[in-house]
Amino acid sequence: MADHAVSDDRQVQAQLDRLWSLSPGADLLGLERITQLMTRLGDPHLALPPVFHVAGTNGKGSTCAFLRAAMEADGRSVHVFTSPHLVRFNERIRIGGTLISDAMLAGYLERVLNIAEGVGASFFEVTTAAAFLAFAEHPADACIIEVGLGGRLDATNIIANPVVCGIAQLGIDHQAFLGDTLMQIAAEKAGIAKPGAPLVTQRYPESLFPVMMQAVANARTTWIGQGEGWDAATYRDRLHYRDEQGRIDTPLPRLAGAHQVQNAALAFAMLRHQNAVPLSEAALKAAPLWAHWPARLQRLEQGPLLRLLPEAATVWLDGGHNAGAGEAIGAFFTPERLEGQTLHLMIGMLANKDAESFLAPFAGRVSHIHALPVPGHDHHPPERFAAIAAKWGIGCTAHDAPESAIRAIAALAQPAPKLLIGGSLYLAGEILRLNAQLPD
Repeated sequence: MADHAVSDDRQVQAQLDRLWSLSPGADLLGLERITQLMTRLGDPHLALPPVFHVAGTNGKGSTCAFLRAAMEADGRSVHVFTSPHLVRFNERIRIGGTLISDAMLAGYLERVLNIAEGVGASFFEVTTAAAFLAFAEHPADACIIEVGLGGRLDATNIIANPVVCGIAQLGIDHQAFLGDTLMQIAAEKAGIAKPGAPLVTQRYPESLFPVMMQAVANARTTWIGQGEGWDAATYRDRLHYRDEQGRIDTPLPRLAGAHQVQNAALAFAMLRHQNAVPLSEAALKAAPLWAHWPARLQRLEQGPLLRLLPEAATVWLDGGHNAGAGEAIGAFFTPERLEGQTLHLMIGMLANKDAESFLAPFAGRVSHIHALPVPGHDHHPPERFAAIAAKWGIGCTAHDAPESAIRAIAALAQPAPKLLIGGSLYLAGEILRLNAQLPD
């Protein structure tokens, strides 16, 4: 899907305009075009620092954040490639831990686009090529690469020799590209497995074991799944991790939600099942508190957007948009956390997402739904959310922009309203922009 990226920098915007003119403007899975780009650029993907490759339906971005936090806590220099961006295109590419500058970004996009004529490369493929070119030309101790869509045919899967591959939570999403069943989706994700690179995963149902075993057999590597090769649990407000190398316990993640314990543990398992970038135990213990990943149950500050709300208001922002994300977010909002209240929910969702499955875990915890558009994208109309609200016996109000929804919530004059804004990473990016909380 198009990312509608824009930039305040004139040089970056000029390259983005070129990209839109050359790109077919749609997701295209397959390695043919990225291979052509890499060949024309001199195969920079073969000159990357040690690569940690991460896939998953939910949690892969958070896992990347924990990987980065652990390495940087040990003084390592780390390149990171993630998607999508929330506010600025630069967020996708970190060089040595720092967001790529506008001048450098414009330069790398220009170099890729100068050789891209006739390839028909997608937006994501050109972005991937620019990132890999930048990473190959700047020394670092490691690269953390997040899969864009799926795994097997994702542009990032041109990486030939990762040191370890990881897969976070699996769920039903992007069915038009990955299949309608969990087994089909798992097979696509497991397609990142490579010879000699352990495939480390979270805990999956036994029905997926044959899929994982087939993937590692095809890749001539090993599968190290949670529950077999490693495990983790929360006990007395600590994260307890164990594998054949021993046990460690760490603080719980600063990132909110019980699901982040499993994402942190997956990062630990990946780090402990590779030898290219050895880390100290102290670095692993620091990672849960160092990791930051915006728009994942993020507590928002009282910026320009939220200034109309009472100071005692509590506002969370999350870009989750599928059933698995809904379960994780819903589980976070316990009666204790809500302090006897119910949530106001500001939501906008892309039209190709299952709104009812995402929202099901929130039943009984929401007092009013505020439906929003997702600017620049096909999205569910307010009537879709009104129908869900009617089933729950609550109200639903349509708004044309986040500002009007905030004004409506503020007008209710609650002393300390609790608000969740979610349903789309694109909407989350707009909220962060309006509230002047730019990811860094």
